[in-house]
Amino acid sequence: MSREPRPGEIYLEFHPIGGQVKVTAIDAATGIEVSTFGPASTAQEDLQRVAVRKLKRRISQIAERDGPSSDPTLY
Repeated sequence: MSREPRPGEIYLEFHPIGGQVKVTAIDAATGIEVSTFGPASTAQEDLQRVAVRKLKRRISQIAERDGPSSDPTLY
């Protein structure tokens, strides 16, 4: 079963690497992704918050660079 991504939908991946966790945040509508690392002892919610903020900032930077967009899925 497949469905269209909803605006604002974000996929998160958590990959432990030694004493760290790599968190990847992907915007479902645009495919834009960012990654961040943090200590494995950090709460998952805190790592998630950092990754989502970084993704939103990246989407904003792209929107500013490319000018006005008619794509309603961009923040």
